Amino acid sequence: MAASPALLLLLSLTLCCTSTQGQRDTVVIRFQNRNMKHPQEGQQLQLECRTYRTTWGASWVRLDKNGNLHFIVSSNSPHNTVFHGNTRISPHFEALWKDNTFWLVVKSFSTQDEGIYFCINKINQVLHFSSGQPAFLPGTSNKKTLNFCCDIVKWVNLACACLLLLTAITITIALCQSKLLPHTLQSFLQPHTKEHSPLLQGNGLSAYCPHADIV
Repeated sequence: MAASPALLLLLSLTLCCTSTQGQRDTVVIRFQNRNMKHPQEGQQLQLECRTYRTTWGASWVRLDKNGNLHFIVSSNSPHNTVFHGNTRISPHFEALWKDNTFWLVVKSFSTQDEGIYFCINKINQVLHFSSGQPAFLPGTSNKKTLNFCCDIVKWVNLACACLLLLTAITITIALCQSKLLPHTLQSFLQPHTKEHSPLLQGNGLSAYCPHADIV
């Protein structure tokens, strides 16, 4: 499965921009076995992705320990499912629909399946991302992956803040220029007289004709 940095950026931006959505749009992801903390090697792993609203499509992606994002499967119905490689059937994964729940089944969990799993749902033409569900073998540290996720979200939030600040500065400068421009034009076009221009008086020049002597 190929990594997709662009999809990772999209994931981070969406997490940043949709963090204030209400619970009715929340996408919940978890192990089917509520008591499971770590899958065992060779074990079948079932992941549940549930929404509180009707969804028009869902996808599963995995963030591995090196920070690479991998596409697994996309589906909008039990009869329209596409796995990585544009195939309808995968020897390693299985996708199931039941009501508003989209299941991902890892047939035999191994080290290459370790990572943080995300479910993406399309609700009312808007993409909604779940929180990540870590899936690591016992004794495997996922600290590096979690730190990478935190760093991505932190930098995206900082970039959003900088963009807003730059936009505010630009608007402020534009407003100041629009207010100063009429006064500048007025002072430039206002005729200078001898009474208001001691410099012209001293040089014996006319305010209305700079090259003519004052009589």
